[in-house]
Amino acid sequence: MSKPAIVTVDDDPMVSAAISRDLRRRYGDDYLVVKATSGAQALAALTKLALRNQPIALIATDQRMPGMTGIELLGRAREHAPTAKYLLLTAYADTDVAIRAINDIGLDYYLLKPWDPPEDQLFPVVDDLLGDWRHANPEHTSDVRVVGNRWSDRAHDIKTFLARNHVPYHWYDVERDAEGQRLRELAGAADDDLPLVLVPDGDTLRSPTTIDLASALGLRTRAEQPLYDVCIVGGGPAGLAAGVYAASEGLSTVIVEREAPGGQAGLSAAIENYLGFPRGLTGSDLAARAVAQASRFGAEMVLARGVVGLESRGPVHAVLLEGSGEIEARAVIIATGVSYRSLEVDGLGDLTGRGVYYGATASEASQCQGDEVYVVGAANSAGQAALNLARYAKRVVLLVRGDTLTTSMSRYLIDKITSAANIEVRCRTEVASCRGDGHLEALTLADRASGRVEEVPASWLFVFVGASPRTDWLGESVVRDGKGFVMTGPELVAAGRWTLPRPPFALETSLPGVFAAGDVRLDSMKRVASAVGEGAMSVYLVHRYLATV
Repeated sequence: MSKPAIVTVDDDPMVSAAISRDLRRRYGDDYLVVKATSGAQALAALTKLALRNQPIALIATDQRMPGMTGIELLGRAREHAPTAKYLLLTAYADTDVAIRAINDIGLDYYLLKPWDPPEDQLFPVVDDLLGDWRHANPEHTSDVRVVGNRWSDRAHDIKTFLARNHVPYHWYDVERDAEGQRLRELAGAADDDLPLVLVPDGDTLRSPTTIDLASALGLRTRAEQPLYDVCIVGGGPAGLAAGVYAASEGLSTVIVEREAPGGQAGLSAAIENYLGFPRGLTGSDLAARAVAQASRFGAEMVLARGVVGLESRGPVHAVLLEGSGEIEARAVIIATGVSYRSLEVDGLGDLTGRGVYYGATASEASQCQGDEVYVVGAANSAGQAALNLARYAKRVVLLVRGDTLTTSMSRYLIDKITSAANIEVRCRTEVASCRGDGHLEALTLADRASGRVEEVPASWLFVFVGASPRTDWLGESVVRDGKGFVMTGPELVAAGRWTLPRPPFALETSLPGVFAAGDVRLDSMKRVASAVGEGAMSVYLVHRYLATV
């Protein structure tokens, strides 16, 4: 892969020389820094780079330039640099224009001039933007390769695991790609061997289990210590926040996650109302940042291990892992979140993973290129998925059981959906049945108002309905409500389920020393920000608990 380019644009020769010098000094080993002194010169440089198939990582441009403003340049640059990050250098008087550009042209960041010293003002911003670009545009020479059938549920599971754990991969369909057929023949793979996973510098994996795949990739699947101060079960926003705060405050910390960091929020194509990110961020990006932060403070992450039980052993608790193994800790935080409820529809069970999916990752969205897609749900997660899928699909149909979206979806999402030309919202509509031979081929839709039923051809159905907590593994010692949500603090006292002389801590479960945070807890807010807050709060309560034992 050619060295990615950073393009700087400023009509002031001294400023242009200064920013290109600063960027070359910091990033010159890994990036080609190209300097332009006008919008027209910058567009010519972008054209030349595109013809050379040289990736463009960042365009940093001044706003006030004669002939073409920075925003006008960035608006035209998308044709030549569709994946580049946009940085606008602007004066304080132009901040309103810059903020509007976030929505109008997809501006990633604006920086007030001057940026001296660059170590404090410029480089942290550019580091962040280039890190995001690198994650979204990895070099493919060392990618994992996955070979299989398009409608294989196992292939879907593997691709989802790789995508959510930020492992770059290339997908080859054995029925559509000549390279996929060649790799299958080279491996001598039978149908039962698919999907194949080809790991650089490793053995070919044949229809691997998730834990086998994680081990082959070098992901940690076992805890390193015999005893921890706190074991956090679940790596969603609540669990990751708890991990960051616990490790940063000196507690020996381990996070156990059965799938991938980020939880349900990690599937979100855009979280636009999270504090501090005016342009929004993806759930995947939030998870990656949180994992890096927790790791920096020393928290361990154990992946691809489900939890099947919880035992109290005097002053410690044991978290029992699927298959074999356990983790002992002085305190436990339950942050397993929720999963989408199953859609009880005739014919759907056999097609799950074969055209019917719960949640949607970016890789699934890109595979819907030119197709018609159906989405079931009326909350924010369904709205974000519809918008993301609409970037690739010919048409997206959002099926809403209720009369309107306004009672369950944020206003900003409704506005985007209604303005999207290729998204149709069908209220008072539900899926009555589905059918297909090996993969989804048709849906039967029912109008709840008129009772009218129609069958429509469909290859893709994404389901975002309800929330079901993952708490069966807790046993009888942890009190839950009828739906499985964990009761904590005052709720236990009110229900007469707390037995110690001292009152329970706010997020403490009926088992002393075991806490619950985030969506798994009864009456939680079911928002990313509140889950992060509860994760942080749970660590404060763990400190208080440990001081009493």
